[in-house]
Amino acid sequence: AERVIRSLLAELPDGELRAVDYLDDDGLGTADVRIALSLRIEGESATFDFTGTAPQVRGSLNAVEAITLSAVTYALRLAAAEDVPVNAGTFRPIRLIAPLGTLVNARPQAAVAGGNVETSQRIVDVALAALAQALPDRIPAASQGTMNNVTFGSTEAGRTYAYYETIGGGAGAGSSWDGTSGVQIHMTNTLNTPVEAIERSAPVRIARYALRRGTGGAGAHRGGDGIERVYHFLEEAEVSVLSERRTHGPYGLAGGEPGTPGANSVRLPDGTQEALPGKFRRTLPAGAELTIATPGGGGWGISETA
Repeated sequence: AERVIRSLLAELPDGELRAVDYLDDDGLGTADVRIALSLRIEGESATFDFTGTAPQVRGSLNAVEAITLSAVTYALRLAAAEDVPVNAGTFRPIRLIAPLGTLVNARPQAAVAGGNVETSQRIVDVALAALAQALPDRIPAASQGTMNNVTFGSTEAGRTYAYYETIGGGAGAGSSWDGTSGVQIHMTNTLNTPVEAIERSAPVRIARYALRRGTGGAGAHRGGDGIERVYHFLEEAEVSVLSERRTHGPYGLAGGEPGTPGANSVRLPDGTQEALPGKFRRTLPAGAELTIATPGGGGWGISETA
């Protein structure tokens, strides 16, 4: 593992690669949460320096240092020319600077649940954006950049249940390929839940499950399309959604266009339509329909028709 990572780093010119990206918000009023990276390459070693990243936030988007190290190591493994076993050797060529008290290394007592499932995704996006400057033919544009965490359940009417899933989206395009549509990307480590499985386990019907055509970023190679999933609740339910890339769409590379941001909304039984934020918790009545529309991936290169 150490040999593969050092071999990859030896391909890169010595110097500093910088990248910045943002989380939409922390769900409690802090918007445009900055993640800044300076990636310094010295021979067969790399320093990932997150100095300049936003302070830890009130919401649950904070990451612990181990998550940040895992995310940047994952990005290097993606860039490597061969498979990399994960063991202590993987980490030896890497130095991590993650200032204590920031979004990427929160102090104890900070809320960190979303750091694992959402901020990890953005750390990967930032690391890949930096690596793309040295490996433009190997690194893709940003993928959907969120897990679209959907949870709902109830303890009412003698029926107790809880359901949790993540939803795929568009993958970023690369120098010689289009992005894949409707897939789980990067840190999700989960699979698609079939309609039959969810309808069997919870009082809900899936009214629509389809690709969001045209949501991948345009370019010489187009980003993959996101997904639209519509839940029709047969009973009242407590619903929570933790999602990202609703404001800042996944970036394109080499002149490619960003992917279309995701969107959340609800249609109430009386027909009222309401846009919902990326992070919310509320009670939805029987007959309500919740729509989760996931982001498309970024495009790569300038389209000949642009």
